[in-house]
Amino acid sequence: MSMSKPERWQTLLERLAEDGRLDVEEAAGVLGVSSATIRRDLDELAEQQMLVRTRGGAVAHGVSYELPLRYKSTRRAAEKRRIAAAVADLIGDNEVVGLNGGTTTTEVARTLAHRAGAGGREGGRAVTPPGSPVLTVVTNALNIAGELAVRPHIKTVTTGGVARPQTYELVGSLTMGVLSEVVLDAVVLGVDGVDARLGVMAHHEDEAAVSRLFVERAQRVVVATDSSKLGRRAFARICGLDRVDVLVTDTGVSEEAAARLGEAGVRVVSV
Repeated sequence: MSMSKPERWQTLLERLAEDGRLDVEEAAGVLGVSSATIRRDLDELAEQQMLVRTRGGAVAHGVSYELPLRYKSTRRAAEKRRIAAAVADLIGDNEVVGLNGGTTTTEVARTLAHRAGAGGREGGRAVTPPGSPVLTVVTNALNIAGELAVRPHIKTVTTGGVARPQTYELVGSLTMGVLSEVVLDAVVLGVDGVDARLGVMAHHEDEAAVSRLFVERAQRVVVATDSSKLGRRAFARICGLDRVDVLVTDTGVSEEAAARLGEAGVRVVSV
């Protein structure tokens, strides 16, 4: 069965995010469609400013390409669900937790919401009546806030700010002002790159600045990322590994990468 246009676009953008370029003939062969179809797809994506057309295909915008969140939701979905479950186990009931934007932190939010809906836990039994608030989540991500706001057992705090359409994250002085007034037990960060020497990074400096303040306001810092981000660099630095307590990733993490993180004082959990 042939791919639908949204499926083709998602595949094309994923390959662009990984390789930085697309070739029409090569993409046509991979997707099993005509070159004319790929050219039309690339033209439409270029009109939406998702890529830059070239004579034989397309290239990404700049050196630090960011696949929009709506196209990333199905990438490594199983790994992200496992990561989210492991991260949720690191968050205690009745804690205040910060979440920045991204597909992995969105999964974390969903997992925490499901757990909190059971009324909290103590020794395997519920300790809070179902529906009572048992967790406070502070987030600058509109999509996360939208999912959690309808759940009465979670107190959802949003930061305000200017929305970035790529990631649904709120950034800017309004965001920073709110975060400066809160105290977090823990923050869970989604990141775009992790380097043993440079630390954790994001594609955009405004998002990195917000995540950096999340780190400053938190007692514990948990990085939640799939293994494809390990060893990858991005444009803007969030913080050094000395501020990261735990990094939760999938089993694709190499022994060398895990060892380097461990040497930097980071506890690595692979699931």
